[in-house]
Amino acid sequence: MEGRVEERLCGKLRVACGLPSYNFRDVFTWRLLKTVVMGQVLSLLICGTAVSCQYLANARIETPMLQSFLNYVLLLLVYTTILITRKGERNIVQILKTKWWKYLVMGLADVEANYAVVKAYQFTTLTSIQLLDCFVIPVLMLLSWSFLKTRYRLVHFVAVLVCLLGVGAMVGADILAGRHQGSSKDTSDVVLGDGLVLLSAVLYAVSNMCQEHTVKNLSRVEFLGMMGLFGTLTSGIQLAVLETHAVAAITWDLRVSMLFAVYALCMYALYSFMPVVVKMTSATAVNLSLLTADLFSLFCGLFLFHYTFSALYIISFVLITVGFIMFNAVPTYAALPEDGSAEVFVDQPAESSSDHLLAADRDTQRTEALTAVASL
Repeated sequence: MEGRVEERLCGKLRVACGLPSYNFRDVFTWRLLKTVVMGQVLSLLICGTAVSCQYLANARIETPMLQSFLNYVLLLLVYTTILITRKGERNIVQILKTKWWKYLVMGLADVEANYAVVKAYQFTTLTSIQLLDCFVIPVLMLLSWSFLKTRYRLVHFVAVLVCLLGVGAMVGADILAGRHQGSSKDTSDVVLGDGLVLLSAVLYAVSNMCQEHTVKNLSRVEFLGMMGLFGTLTSGIQLAVLETHAVAAITWDLRVSMLFAVYALCMYALYSFMPVVVKMTSATAVNLSLLTADLFSLFCGLFLFHYTFSALYIISFVLITVGFIMFNAVPTYAALPEDGSAEVFVDQPAESSSDHLLAADRDTQRTEALTAVASL
């Protein structure tokens, strides 16, 4: 009898933590592998923007708003045009009549998040940016919990911790390599820069939460079309106010033009592809996968900017990848307001591991019922 009680308790604990009796094939599915690969493609696209930004900075060109503006214009030309040509309730006119202010807030948050994090590099250190930029993950989890009603299991929090340990290893490698850039920064400037990074993290979390809600409940084209429209308007106004002289001072040649083109195309591909991965997983999972973007940039720096290699980079990549796999191996679930005890799994399709979680719950309940009958 005691053995059965212990077995029931262990079964309940495994289900509560999100770790029922999985088979190896149930966890490491083709879908999970595809999710990991697609997440790293996003990181490579961010790496492309970082490398092009570094070359532009070396050429003394600092125009973050112009670079963002080019990306939003591409989104406008492609996805907003698609919305304009639509007919019926999904037409851009109908969307703007009912939800224009929501998309304005989303576009404004995205534009200012991009601007704030680029501006922060002028005031604070690379180490601070790498560490504080991770603040987007707990903020996004809190927003998803509050507004999207997403509920996490213990394994998800452990996975986030593993990913953050990977970031710590990467930052440690930067400090050992002497790239922390801390000695020449004024204290007041560092505080301002750190504040800009935290602000950008909060704004990114708001934008990503809006993205997840839109692509899962409406459509990817609507999200990108509205982002292109309001992003172009917001960044265009800010560009005219803040960077007119900086843009006029650019000496245009083929090399500079190619760098701007690479940055804009990488950002356009990132924005176009990211909603696909968000719909498959969640905005939080995507942000965990993007933690490897700095590592890819550092690996490129080994060849392009003669950085010093460190074994901590490999450890960091492994930790972040393991944490990302842990987070996606067990689905999150949504709490229904009509019944607080109800759970609806939101990250996986019908054939995925969520079925095994539900089956485990049913098996546990069936075992308890049989035990109760036997005791009678």
